Amino acid sequence: MTKRIVVTGIGATSAIGGTAPENWTNLLAGMSGTRTLEHDWVQQYELPVTFAAEAIVRPEEVLPRHEAKRLDPSSQFALIAAREAWADAGSPEVTPERLGVDFATGIGGLWTLLDAWDTLREKDPRRVMPLTVPMLMPNAAAGNLSLQFHARAYAQTVVSACASSTESIIHAFHHLQDGLADVVIAGGTESAIHPITMASFASAQALSRRNDDPAHASRPGAIDRDGFVMGEGAAALILETEEHAKARGAKIYGYVLGGGVTADAYHITGNDPEGNGAARAVTQALEEAGITADQVTHINAHATSTPVGDPNEYVALKKVFGDRIDEIPVSATKASTGHLLGGTGALEAIFALLALRDRVAPPTINMTEPDPAVPFRLSGDATPLGEGPQFAISNSFGFGGHNAVLVVASAD
Repeated sequence: MTKRIVVTGIGATSAIGGTAPENWTNLLAGMSGTRTLEHDWVQQYELPVTFAAEAIVRPEEVLPRHEAKRLDPSSQFALIAAREAWADAGSPEVTPERLGVDFATGIGGLWTLLDAWDTLREKDPRRVMPLTVPMLMPNAAAGNLSLQFHARAYAQTVVSACASSTESIIHAFHHLQDGLADVVIAGGTESAIHPITMASFASAQALSRRNDDPAHASRPGAIDRDGFVMGEGAAALILETEEHAKARGAKIYGYVLGGGVTADAYHITGNDPEGNGAARAVTQALEEAGITADQVTHINAHATSTPVGDPNEYVALKKVFGDRIDEIPVSATKASTGHLLGGTGALEAIFALLALRDRVAPPTINMTEPDPAVPFRLSGDATPLGEGPQFAISNSFGFGGHNAVLVVASAD
């Protein structure tokens, strides 16, 4: 029997807010989370890009020191977001064997790995922390959340670059459908604003270089966009069967209706310019959700602000929606938050749910002159979504050719 899957709790920490409500309020207000980096290593390595969208609330401000020192920053962010989401859901009473974790990352414990390498190289093998491997492994966030919440049904990690956390939410949906759990903590995290990643992405010509104007650097859909902005943080959602949620009187943000996951098999970093893989993911997602393209009222686009990626996404959506794609309100929220890599899909899933709840598409900031090759219906102002049932898709595409598309619906 097909179960209806609902979202009952949300949590988020990013460059525009330390909680999910703060993120939403500041997103609607048009806040930019991109700022000049105040770290000695920016000058030390003479990095060509000197800004990013660092989380506005630092983990050490939230977590006890004894807890934080045993976790890589990626796991710290995950714990902060998950605790907020769990409390927001009313701290569900659920048998541990019926509670699961689907929590993703794109890179994992980068800071732990490279700090340990520096320690080994500059000091002594005996100075390398014994918890280095448990802290750097990509499944560390999921494992620690399993420990924190006594989740014994399962704890799984998807590592699909920037599609990771959208894919994890889709997995959570399927795990609930398959009866593996009654409640799942799903989401994603990333903390990769590090000299090596900043240098690498800059070398690949992927990052914006607007060092003199960081707040306006990420400008999806604009004709003068020149790359994405590195972001960091985490987002968590509590998913459960509608039956379980209603039995305990939980509030419901909305429904997860399904998702689509495909691969381009085109290029390790570039997406298919024909948009075939992404279009198939959207089509699969709509089919699993049981709705048509004509019913979609909002789209949260992947839209990273790269010269190639934005128009390729438009091409893919045009294949599915036809001319109607030019009428659907689209939001490109990375303009505000930066790109959280493996954590971005979960954050944008929350934005999509809240957009449907409040019947408003968030603004896309920094839209100067639109690119004719990306004629999405993007607006610098919040856009009303109207009355009646609301359905949204949220897109995530990652290095390696990963495509993941989530479909959500309003609660009423």
